[in-house]
Amino acid sequence: MRITFLGTGGAVPTTARDNTSLLIETGGELLLVDCPGSLTQKILKSGYRPQQISAIFITHIHPDHVYGLPSFVHSQMLENKVVKLFGSAETVSFCLQLLDLFHLRKEKILYRVDPHPLTAGRRKEILPGLLVTGLNVPHHSSSMAFLFEAPDGQVLFSGDTPIEDAVFSLAEDIDCLIHDCSTPSRYFETFPFLQTMHTNSLDLGLAAEKARVKLLVPCHFFSDLDFYMEEIEKEIRKNYQGELFLPQDFQVLEIGQPGKVL
Repeated sequence: MRITFLGTGGAVPTTARDNTSLLIETGGELLLVDCPGSLTQKILKSGYRPQQISAIFITHIHPDHVYGLPSFVHSQMLENKVVKLFGSAETVSFCLQLLDLFHLRKEKILYRVDPHPLTAGRRKEILPGLLVTGLNVPHHSSSMAFLFEAPDGQVLFSGDTPIEDAVFSLAEDIDCLIHDCSTPSRYFETFPFLQTMHTNSLDLGLAAEKARVKLLVPCHFFSDLDFYMEEIEKEIRKNYQGELFLPQDFQVLEIGQPGKVL
């Protein structure tokens, strides 16, 4: 299982980090997780072709996770293909409305989106040999984390969320947890509202150690704020003893070959 980080940043892109989104390659299938901007170019720069994508997953309907969907579908409008779209019922409904706003489900659009709302807590085979479980998380009413299970690896992607016990319960027995780690803890003291929306690096390390996470991948960094990744790593390491990978945009992580970074 190969994970390509198309973006690792928060809502405000910087020269170093764009909005968070992922490609997951497993069993010959290519999955796209979240849809900020410039996806077609970023997929090409990653060595893939947009036509390879089998399914799209949207964690929630905040702009930095969904605004690129119409542009991506429009860029593929002449590609005669049906691609499955997954997320919560609220997210899937919103995505369809967004596509309809730009008339991107008309007959002339050959690239078709096939909606599949997920029921929280219910494991679903979405492609041969690939299981996905959606889990509600308390960032937004539409928010879901996704657990991907395939013969070559298991990855849990939290999306944007504060610490949620159910996420870490699932993370105990899998290969990799990719989790919101927006800022060092000091910013949560300056902006207390962040505590109900996101996770800081100190709390993430504590929760990951308690859950015995094998491989922790912090993501969704607010890189427009004034901190360095060394501060994130130092706070996580105050409590977490497991394998840690802090991704940059366009880095690739191979699961199943513990923490092999390409």
